[in-house]
Amino acid sequence: MSTIVSRPLQDFRTAYDALLARWPAGTAELDVPTPYGTTRVHAHGPAGAPPLVLLPGGGATGAVWAATAAALGGRHRVLAVDLPGDAGDSTRGGRPLRTGDDLAGWLDALLDGLGADRTDLCGHSYGALLAFEYAVRAPQRVDRLVLLDPTRCFAGFRPGYLLHALPLLLRPSRANALALLARETAGTADPDCAEVYAHGALLPDLARPLRLRRPDATALRSPMLVLVAGRSGAHDARKVTAAARRALPDGEVAVLEGATHHGLPAVGADGLNARLAAFLGRGRDQAAFGASL
Repeated sequence: MSTIVSRPLQDFRTAYDALLARWPAGTAELDVPTPYGTTRVHAHGPAGAPPLVLLPGGGATGAVWAATAAALGGRHRVLAVDLPGDAGDSTRGGRPLRTGDDLAGWLDALLDGLGADRTDLCGHSYGALLAFEYAVRAPQRVDRLVLLDPTRCFAGFRPGYLLHALPLLLRPSRANALALLARETAGTADPDCAEVYAHGALLPDLARPLRLRRPDATALRSPMLVLVAGRSGAHDARKVTAAARRALPDGEVAVLEGATHHGLPAVGADGLNARLAAFLGRGRDQAAFGASL
């Protein structure tokens, strides 16, 4: 008996597989059971290296971190996650993922399943909000925290950005998704990432993003790096940068001058990944796993 695959799912699958094909040799696809369903993780790097969990922006999938995996996979166990309920190969089941408590429960179970008592954690956009919230709730499990052009963590969206996103929200289509990306990135979006985002927006039964309050930065205990896209259309980079510096007097806040919100993490990856490598490697003893590199 043949299985009929819908056209939106087929088109998304083609785009998603093309992006996954850019991951370096030796990448493993892991399915980790949690009380909230099965989470797909794209894993690259030595098993004994410090884990680095990467959370993507909404609709981007964990596959978007291919260049980061290639750059950091020599000294880290890079673990890029497909968010449950979003585009990608994670599947929902069991408990619904609706609250901050659910987020903490899901990530606790994911880290347990990956055999990681603690991890470095990096998120982009909506994924940065999730990473920030988890680091506040479970500081004992987060070594270092990186927020990449985080949304709703230090400032809100630009009204103009929400206005231009409205056609995609009201009438999802590949054309509307690509138009939003082209406008926000001035046409510099990575083509493979853009196709994943555009086709992912048309998938049925996508979960709504978690409605989280702005995390309380005073509760953080982890060394923290915030990287702001200097040309972000999603929010005002100057306001985000200033608010992050006020909220995190002991954190490191920097601007990626040429970067756009939807261009990250793929476009301009060399500058981004050099900053990530410097921050994550600072003061860290690599001898414990050097033999496996």
